[in-house]
Amino acid sequence: MEPIEFALGLLVLALVFWDVFQTIVVPRPTPGWFRIARYLIRGTWRIVRPARGATVSATRDRLLGLFAPAAIILLLAAWMIGLILGYGLLLFALRNELHPVPHDLGVALYFAGSSILTLGFGDIVAVGAPARIVSVAAAASGLGVVALVITFLFALFGSYQRRERSVVLLQAKAGVPPSAVVLLESVARLELVASLPAFFDDWERWAAEVLDTHVAYPLLAFFRSSHDNLSWISALGTVLDAASLVLTTILDVPRGQAELVKSVGSHLVEDITNLGFRAGESQGIDRPAFDAVCVRLERAGYRLVPGDQAWEAFSVTRATYAPGLEAMATYWAVSSASWFGAREPLRSPTHPRQD
Repeated sequence: MEPIEFALGLLVLALVFWDVFQTIVVPRPTPGWFRIARYLIRGTWRIVRPARGATVSATRDRLLGLFAPAAIILLLAAWMIGLILGYGLLLFALRNELHPVPHDLGVALYFAGSSILTLGFGDIVAVGAPARIVSVAAAASGLGVVALVITFLFALFGSYQRRERSVVLLQAKAGVPPSAVVLLESVARLELVASLPAFFDDWERWAAEVLDTHVAYPLLAFFRSSHDNLSWISALGTVLDAASLVLTTILDVPRGQAELVKSVGSHLVEDITNLGFRAGESQGIDRPAFDAVCVRLERAGYRLVPGDQAWEAFSVTRATYAPGLEAMATYWAVSSASWFGAREPLRSPTHPRQD
């Protein structure tokens, strides 16, 4: 046995199994330096992501929508290649227990690949006990990794569909792209102000589920909405902005559920940004834009807190989640989470912005 090849093969296999275990099996964030998935996904995203501040066209957005599904295939390919390399090194170290004896590493990799993929051509046979154990372990590993990835796919797509269902439903009230101002105006126009607590309750549950799934499986955040001008980040920002207006600016609307959704939503933003997806800067708001919002809310029929008091409270409240939301929007190249500010003018409910 060649000890160097054997030790190297064990090291490669350990890295692959550790990455598969951390990526798929462990239901919690697992940051670490020795992660294939970490460098593969973030590295490829840096290549395909638009430059900071660049406008994402509809065609480019559709292409970016292919990234997450392609990343899963890329991960599977990387893990399979790692298994072939690791088991190939082990079998090359044990080559005297194979018949015929491989004359180079390439033949040993071929035998490892046929074992992992359970092809069983029979042109090379393990005749010694250690080599037989390695070849059987290779077959079991290949089947196990493929089965885990299939299970992973079902879990990802299930979470994605539940996330997007609420995002799509939001456009009926908040427009496309979603706007907190349009949301509150629509609620007043449709005489649904009394249902705002139930609305915030639904989004509190949504935020809790997204927090659980996206922190456990960060790849979910790369899945883009299948509808133009919609994203889970801008939807979250819309709901948090609406809750903040209820908490700080609007009178006569129950505030308990708004406080809860704001708390859970801010927790979601904080935990996602703590994973290391930091890019961009917070987009600030100004007093004239806020005053314009107040005018529109009064026209919709809401009774408001005095302007100076509301502005101070709203600025403090929004600062708890806005920087993280803007960082997330910049990193994943989606529409800004803000509904007013320097880059996005306040828009009319009957004239939504078209990108």
